[in-house]
Amino acid sequence: MTRSSHLQAVPEVRPADSAEPPRVVPARHPGRWVAALVVLAALGAVLQSIATNPNFQWSVVGAYFTLPAVLNGLWLTLWLTAVTMVLGFALGTALAVMRLSGNPVLSAASWLYTWLFRSIPLLVQLLFWFNIGALYPTVSIGPWFALDTVDLIGGTATAVIGLVLHEAAYAGEVVRAGILSVDAGQTEAAQSLGMSRLRVLRRIVLPQAMRAIVPPAGNMLIGTLKGTSIVSVIAVHDLLYSVQLIYNRTYEVIPLLLVATVWYLVVTSILTAGQYYVERHYARGAERELPPTPLQRLRAALKGNR
Repeated sequence: MTRSSHLQAVPEVRPADSAEPPRVVPARHPGRWVAALVVLAALGAVLQSIATNPNFQWSVVGAYFTLPAVLNGLWLTLWLTAVTMVLGFALGTALAVMRLSGNPVLSAASWLYTWLFRSIPLLVQLLFWFNIGALYPTVSIGPWFALDTVDLIGGTATAVIGLVLHEAAYAGEVVRAGILSVDAGQTEAAQSLGMSRLRVLRRIVLPQAMRAIVPPAGNMLIGTLKGTSIVSVIAVHDLLYSVQLIYNRTYEVIPLLLVATVWYLVVTSILTAGQYYVERHYARGAERELPPTPLQRLRAALKGNR
């Protein structure tokens, strides 16, 4: 045996530049696919049960869905929601400005209002305003004018007062959080240019604060839409009360409740889509390039398939 036979073979060393990069294999997640299949199976079972169960009486739902009484109740629900949001956020903005004011009286008054109306349940507030005539039977201005409170505050007026005062307490905190999210340097720069406090708030602070205000405001809008159903306890003819009047005569409770449910789903879906585009509008100053909308993605996918 020669000496050279004891030498081990030395592997060839390639330069680093010529080495092939290792193959990257994405990690597999079988648990995700199993969970997705379970969710799809459960969803399919639920949808099949809803579609095939005769107790839902979908034919009755279709017959009452566009009934004039139901549409009138839907219109009142939408009207209450719009009035509550507009007046509630107007009052809430005033409360937020008062809370951030350097005047201790205004700040304390805003805090007291928010504390009081966030502490009392909405149903209690509505019942209180509905029975306000027990405390003040008449409203008078000297000896010249007097009016019975029962004639002044009816069911719809009670609903508006209770909903607006309740909404303003939460809207004030939403607006205050949005104002605080704006950098203080923006206000200082505007004031150094000689702008008044009111103009700084209207032209500089609020437009930038809208990015932080819109998402919770959208949630409040949808919550208010559903929350208006509580006015049915004081016999206001909203959507829920309208279907209750019908099923009290026909005893078709489930189909009429489904009518109200489907209408709430339709309106909520429309409001959710609107909230998306409003958020997108106020995000223009914060992002260089906005992500494509669902419609734009659909158009791009259709063009790619051609």
